[in-house]
Amino acid sequence: MPERTESESRKLLRRLRDTLAEAGAGQERLDRITHLIADSMGSEVCSIYLFRDDETLELCATEGLKAESVHKTRMRLGEGLVGRVAKTSSAVNTANAPAEKGFRYMPETGEEIYSSFLGVPIQRLGEKLGVLVVQSKQARAFSDDEVYALEVVAMVLAEMTELGAFVGEGEALAALHKQPVMFRGTTGQEGSAEGQVWLHEPRVVITNPVADDPKKEQARLNEAVAALRLSVDAMLSTNENGDKEQLAVLEAYRMFANSRGWMRRMEEDIARGLSAEAAVEKEQSAARARLETVPDPYLRDRLHDLDDLSNRLLRILTGQGADTGAEMPANPILVARNIGPAELLDYGRKLRGVVLEEGSVGSHAAIVARALAIPLVIHAERITTEALNGDRILVDGDQGVVHLRPEETVASAFRDKIAMQAAAQSRYASLRDLPAEALCGTRVALHMNAGLIADLPSLAGSGAEGVGLFRTELQFLVRAHVPKRSELVAIYARVLEAAHGKRVAFRTLDIGSDKVLPYMKRVEEPNPAMGWRAIRVGLDKPGIMRMQLQALIRAANGRPLSVMFPFVAEFDEFRAARQHFLDEIERERHLGHTLPERIEVGAMLETPSLAFAPREFFEMTDFISIGGNDLKQFFFAADRENEAVRRRYDMLNTSYMNFIEQIVARCAEGGTHLSFCGEDAGRPVEAACLAAIGLRTLSMRPASIGPVKHLIRKINLKDLRATMDEARASGAVNLRGAVMSWLSGQDI
Repeated sequence: MPERTESESRKLLRRLRDTLAEAGAGQERLDRITHLIADSMGSEVCSIYLFRDDETLELCATEGLKAESVHKTRMRLGEGLVGRVAKTSSAVNTANAPAEKGFRYMPETGEEIYSSFLGVPIQRLGEKLGVLVVQSKQARAFSDDEVYALEVVAMVLAEMTELGAFVGEGEALAALHKQPVMFRGTTGQEGSAEGQVWLHEPRVVITNPVADDPKKEQARLNEAVAALRLSVDAMLSTNENGDKEQLAVLEAYRMFANSRGWMRRMEEDIARGLSAEAAVEKEQSAARARLETVPDPYLRDRLHDLDDLSNRLLRILTGQGADTGAEMPANPILVARNIGPAELLDYGRKLRGVVLEEGSVGSHAAIVARALAIPLVIHAERITTEALNGDRILVDGDQGVVHLRPEETVASAFRDKIAMQAAAQSRYASLRDLPAEALCGTRVALHMNAGLIADLPSLAGSGAEGVGLFRTELQFLVRAHVPKRSELVAIYARVLEAAHGKRVAFRTLDIGSDKVLPYMKRVEEPNPAMGWRAIRVGLDKPGIMRMQLQALIRAANGRPLSVMFPFVAEFDEFRAARQHFLDEIERERHLGHTLPERIEVGAMLETPSLAFAPREFFEMTDFISIGGNDLKQFFFAADRENEAVRRRYDMLNTSYMNFIEQIVARCAEGGTHLSFCGEDAGRPVEAACLAAIGLRTLSMRPASIGPVKHLIRKINLKDLRATMDEARASGAVNLRGAVMSWLSGQDI
């Protein structure tokens, strides 16, 4: 590019920096900036439009348009040329604005006399802040150099907005990271918590967007990129024999780190007057903007890779690594874009809650959050952009809502809710040693779900009679390599010791679908939930199954042992898995090892097909546990990861309850012990209905045992069954209405 253009660009940025450094309120600064830009670019008009909310842009400063239109002119996202720039996050450059499709005439501004229009987005890391516009009477398209220069200026404005340069008396722009914000996400784990934000990856703050010495900045960039390349090469060398998917990500990192196009664009930004950090962030913001418009999953993953790589480079340049020296607050709420199970477990029970921008209800993080019994909200979009370490935050896992920097009235109401829940739990504590016995004399055994040794202290405190489901996959998910048999023996032995003689039902490795081991090759499947997972993996990879069964037998060391196989779809699968277990018992006997005092071999009924298995299956299996989460999604053909349908179908649907009752009858015929495990077992009304139709064992998270026991002890299950039967006989499609009406008349 011509040297004169570079000099003019740097001169403009220096003038902009000097203007921003001058004393004055936010509105004064904006006014000075529009005058400076119009003057430097030789245009009659420069205007700054900023977002007032997610959908509304407001004219906040102008040079050239009517002064009285400032803070009066507003438009919706996508409305007019300004709205189009904001919506698409891309520049609009036209010589004849009135003739442009979507042009909106705003008479109060007096802009009808200006023909040329150039608008660029003001954005930072995917966050849309506003639009910067220049206009002139002369009908001409602005040159590529002028477009580029305005984009660089817009980037600096975004950075200075982040630093609060436009906040002051009159507040042209509300202070970032100061206002209350509510995020609507999705429930990953129920519960409520109040605390302070602890960012998994602290924000990189750029305090020097404009630089005077391009050569010095170029040298800094080169040095940082060299360090980045070395770190990527080191990661690749240590993962040469690792998972192919991980290697593919690292290869993408190396490709971007060595991309000449990427480097050239950052070098051009530096030549225009930006600092090395600002040049990196400008490229990162452009990648984030492209990310929003790319539908192809592969390309989105690659843009995510570039985003992550840019973050690494920024941390090298600024020295603002993950270890910032900040001290974790006493009541931390972890906020992250996403997080792996091992990283989450590293935080452990120090956390009061977790909020993620991504994730799913069946993700590794959700599994660990349930094991840790801490509230989790997922899909809280842009919270990592808004939150700062130490911000006060309220997490409502029941509703999937997060309040960041809440107003006192909101905080007070939230505390009242937590206090009511705590008071209820206190009341339930008095029931801890009492049985879940209904007024009719029917007793229901309430067990808890677990996945970590740290869960087991909840066994005594919750009043659970045993562990109805111990998820053994967590010990595999949190490691970078296959755990050794000796490690598993030690873990399972500690679980049994912590149970103090109470029954623990170990579910064998349930991987596949959304639970992919980091060291196992991922199988690309169109529908993983119905693909190669759980027992199917175990039967196809018998070495892993044998190792786990050996570990369980040795861990029992003479104590009773209950093992169940997940996702059994047909009798032959269970028969084959059971035979593997019996073979390992014989092998251990031959080796002279101590055998379990008593063994139980069961199956999880999670597919409708197994309910119609031959009678011999029900006679052979020692126990069956209905996996309610999976069974419901397959019964209704409604993916529980899909927010559009996962809440569409009710467990108290008459067809589903009839189906569960058929399973109860078949187990009674075969003399097979039956339990129900899943989210619905921990909901008092649903639990009561399951007990009413014959389920005598329910397994749930520890915090649900008190509420479920309280309700069961207050009602007559035979009367509830009669109410349900009457509703079914009347042709009711759903039993909830009849059940709730009956419950309202009880003394609860």
